[in-house]
Amino acid sequence: MVEAIQKQAGQKPIELLADSGYCSETNLKYLHKKKISAYVATSRQKHGRQPASCKRGPLPNGATIVDRMRRKLQTKSGATVYAARKSIVEPVFGQIKHARGFRQFLMRGIEKVKAEWALVCATHNILKLYRMCYA
Repeated sequence: MVEAIQKQAGQKPIELLADSGYCSETNLKYLHKKKISAYVATSRQKHGRQPASCKRGPLPNGATIVDRMRRKLQTKSGATVYAARKSIVEPVFGQIKHARGFRQFLMRGIEKVKAEWALVCATHNILKLYRMCYA
């Protein structure tokens, strides 16, 4: 993903936010080597749950790079930066899949799929507006 970003933007990212699916020793070492300030979730967190607060004191000598990332995300500044993921577009896909039950397109052909997706997005946005005004 970093290489795709670099190719499209013409420069490497300075900071990176990623979910737990991207957390591995290899990926974290790669980001460290590229000098990218990363905030990568180390495990899944249940909806509405607050992350554990940062323990005081130094990390143990045998701490892995994943342990270091976990600690980074538990700090106030790390939690604040990672919380920005909630305001990007990615959660919308999860909401549409989970809450609306939209798992596959019913139509075939690019034009029909575009129309079906536009309808799904429009109804999703209308429901959000309705809940915002009447909830």
